[in-house]
Amino acid sequence: MRLLDIWMRSAAALMLLSGAAFADVTVSQSNDPSVSLGGQLSALLGAERNALGTLPAQRLEQVAAAVARPEAKPEAPVKAVATKGNRGAKAADDAPAPRYDEAWLASQPATAKDSDEWKCLATALYFEARGESIQGQFAVAEVIMNRVDRPGYPGSICGVVRQGGQFSFMFDGKPETIREKAAFQRAGKIAALMLAGAPRQLTQGATHFHTRAVRPGWAHRFPRTAAIGAHLFYRQPGGS
Repeated sequence: MRLLDIWMRSAAALMLLSGAAFADVTVSQSNDPSVSLGGQLSALLGAERNALGTLPAQRLEQVAAAVARPEAKPEAPVKAVATKGNRGAKAADDAPAPRYDEAWLASQPATAKDSDEWKCLATALYFEARGESIQGQFAVAEVIMNRVDRPGYPGSICGVVRQGGQFSFMFDGKPETIREKAAFQRAGKIAALMLAGAPRQLTQGATHFHTRAVRPGWAHRFPRTAAIGAHLFYRQPGGS
């Protein structure tokens, strides 16, 4: 039985090795192509049986073992899918998806303090949204970052924040004095997370916002995308 088993596996191996020859067998153009094909197959199997008969038993075992234990192909490494991230940001997998609560934000390190972009974003969040929830401050940060990425706006955070007539704290005539240290620390952590590539998942690409207490002229022309806290968010139509 063992010899028969070895012979059968060896035959299978030779059939695999001779696959190219078998693939070349074509159907006859006669009215009964199965007759020609069956004859060619019988001849092929007979030739393989004769070839097996000339091999020593040790070689037969080696051939049979190769069939029983085919070499496994190494799995290709999973490649990271490149996505279009925020301008100047790290890869998305470097930034944690934010949780909009005080405890989570408190556990995050404050980074990028030496960056002008970080300072501009943190300052804008402090003066424009420090009275909002964590979620509300992230939403305002999204608007600023969306403008940076959008044609028709300055290509930097500082340029967007300082653009004339856009953010009230920049042209209200009051000095930009940081008095609430804890509030600025929260704003700074949010700014750092956004600069690190945190996903913008709150405002659906909003480029504008205003408080519920006012109704600017553009509000009826822009589609509203979100309402968070005291702010309503809108996306400017078109690409500019």
